[in-house]
Amino acid sequence: MKLLVGTLKGGFILEGDSARRNWKMRGPLFDGYETYDMVADASGGKPELYAAVNTWTWGPVIYKSTDQGKSWKRSAKNPRFSRKESGLAVKRVWNLQPDGQGNIYAGVEPAALFVSRDGSRSWEEFESLNYHSTRAKWQPGQGGLCLHTIVMHSKDKRKIRVAISAVGVLGSDDAGEHWRFMNNNIRADFNPVKYPRYGQCVHKIDYNPDYPDTLYLQNHGGVYRSEDFGTKWIEIGKHLSSDFGFPIGVNKTKPDIAYVVPLIGNGRFAPDGRFRMWVTRDAGKTWSPMGRGLPNRAYFGVLREAMATDAEEPGGVYVGTTDGQIYFTRNEGRSWEMMAENLPRVTSLSMSPA
Repeated sequence: MKLLVGTLKGGFILEGDSARRNWKMRGPLFDGYETYDMVADASGGKPELYAAVNTWTWGPVIYKSTDQGKSWKRSAKNPRFSRKESGLAVKRVWNLQPDGQGNIYAGVEPAALFVSRDGSRSWEEFESLNYHSTRAKWQPGQGGLCLHTIVMHSKDKRKIRVAISAVGVLGSDDAGEHWRFMNNNIRADFNPVKYPRYGQCVHKIDYNPDYPDTLYLQNHGGVYRSEDFGTKWIEIGKHLSSDFGFPIGVNKTKPDIAYVVPLIGNGRFAPDGRFRMWVTRDAGKTWSPMGRGLPNRAYFGVLREAMATDAEEPGGVYVGTTDGQIYFTRNEGRSWEMMAENLPRVTSLSMSPA
């Protein structure tokens, strides 16, 4: 298997053996440009790799590899807004998401959604979302007005959910023709209205594709679960050391297991400097800190895309830090090992099956 690593100074690929014990690293890729996401699309059999690279030469671009990352080609066309009168221009590509049917979705800053149906040779935009009637009132989070999460229902590809900071969750049930806000019961503590229609700063959403209706969400304040693909949310993080954090991960074989990294909101590091992964094994009823092998004192953070889970048994979890370390567990969080260190700030992690 491969772990695809995005950093602020290029991409890296870590190749592991079948036991997930030994890993070899390749990189940096993309001439040291900031790489916000790298993903694998296995819909055609042999995985094709894609990378969202934000350059100061060509602007935000998509790279593609058809040979397991040995060589990369920059796409001739990249996500761009079609309405010149809107004054909108793509600043960064934040998130890439294959849908398993050969399509690649891209979430960008300023918040918008695009799709390529031809292997990144061309891109279409979702006009009903990108020029939403409320768009003029959308406000950015600290990292910008970014569409950073794209979730496709694995059994009904017409259903799409996206998360935008600081707008919240929007969903479509008709392949992107129409969109609605889906922030029911999600808090916006920084807002005078605690439960607005929109204006929440959702940080990340994840799920187990075999149980697509169950979503887990890490918010600017609060951790949540939905059993109906985002229509209603239940808060499940009240017993964590902090309900603030960025990434959230779900075990890919046991849907009741999820992982978060609680952080202090202002400092963006673990409470008391004790870096711990918190794990629930009962869908959020209870949480436990797991720290065996992790540093007892550390003042780094973990960004929203910098966590990945594999589909092995027992499940593996991979987490990258703002100080350039990657830690991983092969036993669902009970113990941790160092995979890599002294990398640039890790912006994203994702798994490739081969």
